[in-house]
Amino acid sequence: MSLDPQLLEILACPEDKGPLLYFEDEDALYNPRLKRKYPIRDDIPIMLVEEAEAVDDATDERLRAKAESQGITPTFEA
Repeated sequence: MSLDPQLLEILACPEDKGPLLYFEDEDALYNPRLKRKYPIRDDIPIMLVEEAEAVDDATDERLRAKAESQGITPTFEA
């Protein structure tokens, strides 16, 4: 099940307050500026800095390319 579009419009990174990329098929929200991936468990975004996963450069490149190829846009315009 995907996240509610109205919820996505207000979700921001808890650290830098910027927009996120939503990867429904990976149950994750991604901050490409900080290279942090926030999990979604049982359709609930876990928006805690200490729960975020730092990603390596290869994963960052993969996620950015995936967002571009699939037309995934940020949760809001900064």
